[in-house]
Amino acid sequence: MKIVSWNINSLRKRQDRLFAWLENTTPDIVCLQETKCTDEQFPALALQSAGYDAAYHGEKSYNGVAILSKMKLKDVRASLCDEVVDPQARVISATIGNLRVYSVYAPNGQAVGSPAYKYKLEWYGRLRAC
Repeated sequence: MKIVSWNINSLRKRQDRLFAWLENTTPDIVCLQETKCTDEQFPALALQSAGYDAAYHGEKSYNGVAILSKMKLKDVRASLCDEVVDPQARVISATIGNLRVYSVYAPNGQAVGSPAYKYKLEWYGRLRAC
């Protein structure tokens, strides 16, 4: 089984590259980070036509994660194991066969003491608790 993770840094800007790459490399599972598109903008139908089931959790301009799979995705969740609803689209997970797959875009640090730094520490605390 070929499993790949790719920080695509804007799916809309690299969509043609993604589809060419999928056709040439035929991975079984792909985890994407920084899709930077809303769920409505995600090319789910085109991916389905290319033979991939897709689960995605996006937001406009920032973050965004997805899982693409040649096999059916089950029990899709857009949260860490604590199931806290996070306004930032950073996690999606799904069961594929007997494997649980996570696509994660972890927050960076920012300045110590800033709200973003506090968010990062809290987020990593939630991750460690899983």
